[in-house]
Amino acid sequence: MAKINIYAIVKPNRDEFDKLANEFIKMCSKFAKVEVHAIFNKSIAKAQTINETEAQKSYTQAFLPYMKGHCIALDVLGKKIDSFEFSKLITNSSEVNFFIGGAYGFERDFLKKCDTIISLSSLTMAHKIVTLVLLEQIFRGLAIKNNHPYHK
Repeated sequence: MAKINIYAIVKPNRDEFDKLANEFIKMCSKFAKVEVHAIFNKSIAKAQTINETEAQKSYTQAFLPYMKGHCIALDVLGKKIDSFEFSKLITNSSEVNFFIGGAYGFERDFLKKCDTIISLSSLTMAHKIVTLVLLEQIFRGLAIKNNHPYHK
């Protein structure tokens, strides 16, 4: 069974968004193990008060331990793909790791380390919304791969 991780630079909290996210995770569970990981530490908090460059460096440092499998960064300048292309991205590897940057986005060096860079939209969205959209697309992609009727 495939493993799909979502790593986001965000303070963890429990709210209505988590309930929706957990519903998608549950729906995905028959096809893949999906987990969402909120990453936020003192180093990130401090760096974000200094400047954009320091913030981006702190995000890279936080993400580096999770750079394994097929790594996909979500970036506004990434490639726009449809759900069928997305399905191929997430079903051609046994482990897929998505990275959602912090308020200042990614360092270019971090993006170079990723296998794929995609954009879910040209719009800027809150992390909670991006996570939900990503989870829905993960389920849709898994449904496409497994001929489940959800994607029709």
